Amino acid sequence: MTPLDAARTPVLVAVAHGTRDPAGIRTVHHLLSRVRALRPELRVRAGFLDHADPGLAQTLDGLRGTPVVVPLLLGTGYHVRTDIPAALAAAGFGRAPVARVLGPDPLLASALDDRLREAGRRGHALGGAVVLAAAGSRDPATHVATAEAARLLEVRLGCPVMPSYLSGASPAPAEAVAALRARGHRFTAVAPYLLAPGFFARRAADCGASVTCAPLGAHEAVARLVLRRYDEACLRAAPRPAPGRLLRTAALPR
Repeated sequence: MTPLDAARTPVLVAVAHGTRDPAGIRTVHHLLSRVRALRPELRVRAGFLDHADPGLAQTLDGLRGTPVVVPLLLGTGYHVRTDIPAALAAAGFGRAPVARVLGPDPLLASALDDRLREAGRRGHALGGAVVLAAAGSRDPATHVATAEAARLLEVRLGCPVMPSYLSGASPAPAEAVAALRARGHRFTAVAPYLLAPGFFARRAADCGASVTCAPLGAHEAVARLVLRRYDEACLRAAPRPAPGRLLRTAALPR
């Protein structure tokens, strides 16, 4: 790619929720470093919705080029429907493409599989099961997406996976752990369905499971998924040739 091509390529603006936990902010930046390593010619910028700098408005204000926004979020909700479009409109980018959220996706299940292995999950041998601990929401669509994420992880692991919620819905992770043990699963592992360390990750670790793995974090599968969402959004936003032009092109002799 030439410097001119790079300048014309839309900027990947990754939008994370944000946290007051410095480890969470470092994780987001580490993830975006992996994205850059996978595609060095792509300009990648970060913006946070809350609790961290730079805020999304600040990132957009200093942007040179056209943004394609990739929410580093695992489910749809108020941020995707309201906060991100409002920030884009205020910055003069009201028509900028916004990619799908990251979840659910088999790549996230792959990353969680690795995180569980790192934590010492031995569920197959011990009749174990897994609790997927999502942040939670009052939005029914989010519950459907979390259930699908649990199903994808269950397919990946080959053992029962129960969705749970750290706020806004039930069961809570501790309730899910208790329910699985009541069914005879002696070994229970909790997989935080979260991008980075922070308040919810600490809450997930305190629910009485045999092991709790780390959040998704800067896993290569997550970095590849960020680029996939960016590419999908670019493809949707690309201008399509007029039907007449397609017909004329098709009629040309080979």
